[in-house]
Amino acid sequence: MSRCRYVEPLWTTKKTASLLLLLLLLLLSETATSADSDENRITRWTCTPTDLCLVDSSPSASRMQDQQRFESQRDCRLSCGKYGSIWPMPTGDCSLSHDRVHFDPWKVRFNVVAPSEATTQFLRETNRHFVSNLLKECTRNCTLEPSKEVLVKATVTTNTLQLDWHTDESYMLVVRTTATATFVDIKAATVYGARHAFETLSNLVAGSESHGLLLVSGARVHDRPQYPHRGILLDTSRNYMPLRYIRSTLDGMAASKMNVLHWHVVDTHSFPLEITRVPEMQRFGAYGPTQIYSRADTVNLIKYARLRGIRILIEIDGPSHAGNGWQWGPAAGLGNMSVCLNNKPWRNFCVQPPCGQLNPVNDHMYAIYKEIMEDLAEVGAPEETLHVGGDEVYLPCWNNTEEITRRMRETGYDLSKKSFLKLWSQFHQRNLEAWDDINQRLYPNIVEPKPMIVWSSLLTDPDYIEEYLPKERFIIQTWVGKDDKLNRDLAKLNYRLIISTKDAWYLDHGFWGSTKYYNWLKAYNNPMPQGTRPGQVLGGEACMWSEYVDQNSVEARIWPRAGAAAERLWSNPKTSALLAQQRFFRYRDRLIARGIHPDAVIPRWCVLNEGQCL
Repeated sequence: MSRCRYVEPLWTTKKTASLLLLLLLLLLSETATSADSDENRITRWTCTPTDLCLVDSSPSASRMQDQQRFESQRDCRLSCGKYGSIWPMPTGDCSLSHDRVHFDPWKVRFNVVAPSEATTQFLRETNRHFVSNLLKECTRNCTLEPSKEVLVKATVTTNTLQLDWHTDESYMLVVRTTATATFVDIKAATVYGARHAFETLSNLVAGSESHGLLLVSGARVHDRPQYPHRGILLDTSRNYMPLRYIRSTLDGMAASKMNVLHWHVVDTHSFPLEITRVPEMQRFGAYGPTQIYSRADTVNLIKYARLRGIRILIEIDGPSHAGNGWQWGPAAGLGNMSVCLNNKPWRNFCVQPPCGQLNPVNDHMYAIYKEIMEDLAEVGAPEETLHVGGDEVYLPCWNNTEEITRRMRETGYDLSKKSFLKLWSQFHQRNLEAWDDINQRLYPNIVEPKPMIVWSSLLTDPDYIEEYLPKERFIIQTWVGKDDKLNRDLAKLNYRLIISTKDAWYLDHGFWGSTKYYNWLKAYNNPMPQGTRPGQVLGGEACMWSEYVDQNSVEARIWPRAGAAAERLWSNPKTSALLAQQRFFRYRDRLIARGIHPDAVIPRWCVLNEGQCL
């Protein structure tokens, strides 16, 4: 029979007790050697002489005493390099401190100095958007009890809310920190310059690894854009885009200091825009009753954009790209306002199905077009103009329409190419006269006639454009390759230009046919053509055509590549994209923080290990 025997516990033996005591002494010794600096166990970052933010892995004894160390890569990036994490690159003086203010965003106080109630209210809304963006930078709880106050003073000197190619968007931003508070001084001529200054100020902030936010303790930035037209074209006709995706595009544009949303809202595919004077347009043209932009939607969208420093430039395309929405003419006794409607085979009548071109010999069509323009003049800002399309007119469509060729012969035209070009130019001239009449009645105080914008086309060929489109009244938006001579030739003729380089800024390319995808590096390095006089090249636009994109993919197609075009249009930098890439990666992270879904451009490992993926 086995018998239980008592065994003395191991920890009660003298030998074991000695071992435990030794281990305890070793542990205490280890703790003591590291107690002088908890930083040995915390990842710290440094800004290298080559402007890279890297993990500081050197032992404390070998560190230079004056070497600045940061709590995170984003903290380091705030002031590493001349421009820190500011996007787009400032065009004037820029100096940034390596010291930080640890602050609570709820303790930011604003003082607005503006000459009118309207400008004061605009800046208060800007303050609200600024704080909202700050909160999105919080990596942890934003509350920070011992935080100093951040006192922001924004001064605007003019009471204008006008936003066009003549608007002063410059600003000055100064940040200084004392023992009691941090002071931010913003000065601008217009509310739009001040808005850009707040955007830059948000670029000087990063979330803290503990609580609250980090702000560069000292900064001085003088800045103004190189080009007054910095835009994105968004096509919502081929595929309808719900309003929240258009607003998201506007939010991304605001983060990029872009100032024109070119809204390609109608095409042959659909006419979703409500025209209150002509309700038949959306009734016959929209994809469905729930896929319409009401007049109230348009008004609210324009207000939403304006508070973010953005114009909405609406395009009513014609005479080509006009089908659905125009087909009700015969039933209403107005004749064929559009011809070649849905003709097949489509390649014989248009460049893209479904076919449709406005009928340039139908006076009723012009009357309806004028009603559309008057509706848009009422909802838009007094200074705003229209984009009237004007590209890809397919002459065989008109040449195979009996009522058009008959009228041409009756008025002494033959059916030569030159005659059709003249007919095409008369379409634009009649609509320009109607546009002038509308604006003279609605806005009699605007003395200078507004120009119209048209796409480059057969009609804008430098050999004969002067015969058809007066340079004082028409701005040409070109969509040719960067090596095409059209921009240079039109500039020599003194036409004003908006540039949409199709082999760099066409964001739909690479997803259909033989087109190629252009990454952000290509978009960034796209050169702007030179004009023959200052202000001749107004700027440019990145274009998001929607044949192969809808709400489910539009954000990733636009962003962050459009942001690369944004820096080109704001700064027109002389350096390459490789020197901007660290700022660009941080810019993309800000878009994500603000609820936008940009495409990935590089493995995350490369972002965290700067300089290792060149």
